Amino acid sequence: MSFGKNPHVAKATAAEQKARAAGDESARVTAWREAARQWERAAEREPVPKRAAEYTTNAAAAREAADNPEVAAEPEAPPPVAVPPKIDPTELN
Repeated sequence: MSFGKNPHVAKATAAEQKARAAGDESARVTAWREAARQWERAAEREPVPKRAAEYTTNAAAAREAADNPEVAAEPEAPPPVAVPPKIDPTELN
C-alpha cells in the first residue's frame, strides 16, 4: 500500500465487479451491499470533500443496485468498432 491511496476504493470496485459477475441473486445482493459498505469506508477516510461526496453517491447507487435487480442488470454497450475501408490490390502502386 502506498501512502496517500485509499485502499477501500479498490476494494469497492472489486466488489462491484464481483456483483456484476454473480451467478445467483443472493450472491449479487451480498456483493452489492459489500461494495456499498466499502464505498462508505472510502468516503469516511477521504480527505478531499469532492471525492468523499462521489464515494457517498457510489455507495447509494450500490445499495440501489442491491435492492433493484433492474438497475444493476443494464449491461453497458460495447464501444463501436471502426471498420477499415477495403483496399483493392489492383489500385496499389
